[in-house]
Parts: sequence; C-alpha cells; structure tokens
Amino acid sequence: MLRVMPGHLKNLINKVNQSNDCEQIKCVLADTSVEWVLEVAKKMGIPGTAVTPAGPGGVALSLHIPKLIEAGIIDTNGEYSILELKLQQAKVWPLGPSEVMGGRQPHVLVIPYPAQGHVMPLMKLSMKIAKHGVKVTFVITEFIEAKIMASMPEKAWWSQIIRFVSIPDGLEGEDDRKDAAKTRETMLKVMPKHLKNLIDKVNQSNDCEQIKCVLADTSVGWALEVAKKMRIPGTAVTPAGPGGVALSLHIPKLIEAGIIDTNGTPMSDELISLSKETLAWKVNELTWSCPTDPKFQKVIFEYASSTIQTYRNSNWVLCNSFNELDPWACDLVPNMLTIGPLLASNHSGHLAGNFWPEDSTCLSWLDKQAKGSVIYVSFGSIAKLNQQQFHELALGLESLDKPFLWVVRKNLVQVSNAEFPEGFTQRVASRGKVVEWAPQEKVLSHPSVACFLSHCGWNSTIEGVSMGVPFLCWPYFADQFHNRSYICDAWKVGLELIPDNNGIITRHELETKIKTLLIDDSIKANVLKLKEMARNNLAQGGYSFQNFQTFIAQIFNY
Repeated sequence: MLRVMPGHLKNLINKVNQSNDCEQIKCVLADTSVEWVLEVAKKMGIPGTAVTPAGPGGVALSLHIPKLIEAGIIDTNGEYSILELKLQQAKVWPLGPSEVMGGRQPHVLVIPYPAQGHVMPLMKLSMKIAKHGVKVTFVITEFIEAKIMASMPEKAWWSQIIRFVSIPDGLEGEDDRKDAAKTRETMLKVMPKHLKNLIDKVNQSNDCEQIKCVLADTSVGWALEVAKKMRIPGTAVTPAGPGGVALSLHIPKLIEAGIIDTNGTPMSDELISLSKETLAWKVNELTWSCPTDPKFQKVIFEYASSTIQTYRNSNWVLCNSFNELDPWACDLVPNMLTIGPLLASNHSGHLAGNFWPEDSTCLSWLDKQAKGSVIYVSFGSIAKLNQQQFHELALGLESLDKPFLWVVRKNLVQVSNAEFPEGFTQRVASRGKVVEWAPQEKVLSHPSVACFLSHCGWNSTIEGVSMGVPFLCWPYFADQFHNRSYICDAWKVGLELIPDNNGIITRHELETKIKTLLIDDSIKANVLKLKEMARNNLAQGGYSFQNFQTFIAQIFNY
C-alpha cells in the first residue's frame, strides 16, 4: 500500500481538480491507519484532517509513546507512525455517542420562543447538534405543538433523532396570543415552573441522560434563569442578527446618555451609532420602535431590555449569521459565536418547525420556468397587509408581465381573508403561482428565481444571502428595517421599496424597482460574493465551522 497507493491517489486528486465537472478538493479526511494520505495532501497544498477509528483514549496512548519510552515504561520495539507525531498538534473532536465514555450521549434541552420565526432556526440548530452525537430534547408549547404536527403530511423523519416535548403556556386561545402584553405576562408566570418540573423528571429518569446544557431563545430568557438555579449551564440563541443583539446590550448606556428614555423612545432625531464602524440606527427604526402603538412598543422594549440578563446567564450567545456580515457588531457582544448560516436544504421531506403545510408543487412549477426569471414574494409568518395594499401588490405583479411565485398565507391580509382583484387569478394563470406556504430554502436555491421580494426578517435575510438572491425590501416591524439597511446600504445586495404619501407601495414603484434590480449587475455580483462567504464559513476550517465545533466540544465537556 505504501509503495503503490500514494501515486494513484495523487493522480486521482489531480484529475478531479483539473475537471470542469467537479469542485476542487478543499480538504482530505483520512483514517489514521492510512497516514500516507495526509502526506500526499500536504505535498499538494491541501488541508488534511485525521479521523481516528479508536476512542480518545487510544489516540492519547499513541501520542504518549515517546514519553513512555523515555520513562522506560516500554521499549523501542514497534513502528511509530508519522501521523501519530502530527497528531500532537491536532484536536480530537468527539463525533458521536460511541466516543463518549460508556457510550452515553450528552443531553441538551432546547427551548424557542413560540413563534414561527423563532422555532424554525432553533430546529435547524437542533438537527445540527444531534448530528454530532448529542441527545436533543426540544421543548415547545402545547399550542405550537398542535400547529406543527398538523402541518406535517407524513411521519416525521426528524422525530427519530430529536425528542419533542410540550408544556402549557397558560393561554386559552388564539385571541389571547394576539395580545403581546398578556402573552408575555402569562408565559412568565406559568412556563418556568413547568420547565423546572420537566427537567427534574428527565434528570430523575433511568431512560434518559441528565440534561447537561439548556439552549434558550433570548426571548425566553427565563428558561436560562431556571437552568441557572438548577446549576445547569445555559446558552442563549438569538433570532436576530449581531446588530440587534448589540443594540439591546447598549440600552442602559443609551438611557444614561439621554439618547432614549426609559420606554425606549428616542429623545432626538439623530442617528444612533454604537461604534464608529457599525451601521447606524435610524431613531424610528430601533428594534422596538412602534410609535403608532405605544403599548406594543412597551412590550417589545421589555423583551429587548430583559435580554441583557439573559446574556449574563449564558456561557455563549449563538447567532445565525457569519462574521463577515457585521464583524464590528459581533465584537460588541461578549461570547458571541456566529454559527450560520443555519440551513436545511440538504434535508428531504418536511422540516419540523413550520406552522403551515409546505406546498411543494411550487418546486415543479419552478422547474418549468426560465433561469433567473421568477420573482419570489414572501412576507414571512407575521407581517400583514391591508386590503388596498394587497390589491396594489397583485396589480403590480400583473403589470410586470414576468413569472412570479407568491406566498399568500391565510392571515396575510388584515381583518379578512385575502381577496384578489377581480379577474386577477385568470389573467396571471399562465405565469403566476400562488401558494399558502413554500419550502423557502428550496425555492431560493432554485436557478429560476431572479429576486426575492421580502419583509427582511433575519431568517429570510440570511437564507436569501446564502442562496445568492438579490432583494426587494419591504420591512414590516422590529429589526426588519435595520436588516433592510444592511441589505441596501451596507452589503448593497438589494433595493428598497418606498411607500407614497399615503403609506402605499404602488404598482408603479414595484414595477420600476424590479426592472432596475434585474438589470443591476453590481447587486447580483455583491450577493454572489456573500453566497461564497457563507459557503466558506460552513466549510471545514471556516469561521462558523470552527465556532460550532467550539460549542460542541464544550457540550461534551460539561
């Protein structure tokens, strides 16, 4: 093998790297018993990683051979492989339960805020954690569990590796959940005791490993308070980008400096800058800004303020982002690990976390459209339009004379169900597809999609950037306005839709901006650069890859 195989491997790598049909090999993974493979890789300038078929104990023993000989514990008989010498400067990452002492898995509990945009990214994170040999218990409210299970058309493949558990939230029905203040107050009063009882039950059971870590959405910071009292390490997971986290952490300083009052209301019209390098905040676009509804603003500001203590109770703050998107904001958040983009495109079937059934017929429809021709329109899970604006959007899409895929969920239009303009459905039947919910990552990665008309929620922003799709920005509330500023001003990967004096985005505005976007080569080039950065971050040795490995290693050390 040592005489024959290295030459053949080198020829194979050269053949692959010179082919137009394959991506170049960026890394070589080799069993420790074929150490010559990594010698070949090193000579060709390709990074190498050793994979041991043994446990950590066997690796440690090999590394100590020189010391054992020096100490006279063993003699010099037996060959000492080159690879064992190299491993003295390598890390051993446990990849699964077989590498854990006694075959026992570390056990983490994950709890999201009960909303679509919070559940989905934590579900993706849980899948990623479970793939590294960690047992995951995913805690949701009974109300949300019913929604998720109703949206699943088939037996859930993910249920085999993630355990779902539900607890009460103390709310009675749909109407209660529309009241943000009541929702927050009731959850704070009811859910902590149910979570504590659940953890006690799990830890006293003979069927489960004890919970070693609690991962909680920053909007349910009380979960980390429970974990702290039970002496369980806690990690915060933010549903927002680094900029939103940095803003929340600076609330006390902003109040002290007289920039905002104790209700979060700006005291002047000046831009708010957290540092010289970070993107400035417009005073009417803070994450909690809602001047037309002071009661709602108060609730959102309380959530933002409470996250300060949440971060203090956390060993890490995990963020679905990658460092290049806003490195300066990341520097303002202690212990932040950017681990994104969190993607699920490699999964077949339906991923848990959706509150509505995905209509996969849109994918076969996309297959029939020309490359780079389709306008994809989706406003996420919360944004609402009034009937006048809904009509104007429909007529704008019709006037473009381009194929479009439009997600119109049941509650997209305020007060009533969506009513399309008379005759609209018939007139656009040959080039328009309307669905209630779409498999968004798969849609955005489809080659026929030209642009993404989006509400600019952080999940949608990350997905669009990661798939290399330019944006048309139509923000609704919270951090979406600042995300729009990232997209249009900082990254230059999209255009802003501007409402008229009556607050309506007109069909003319829509038509003009879409036509401009589709011929702007610089915007497309910029978003493709971000797509490449996202891919590099997830690749072995990438910044997000290393951050995630750091976190996984910590779980195994608890």
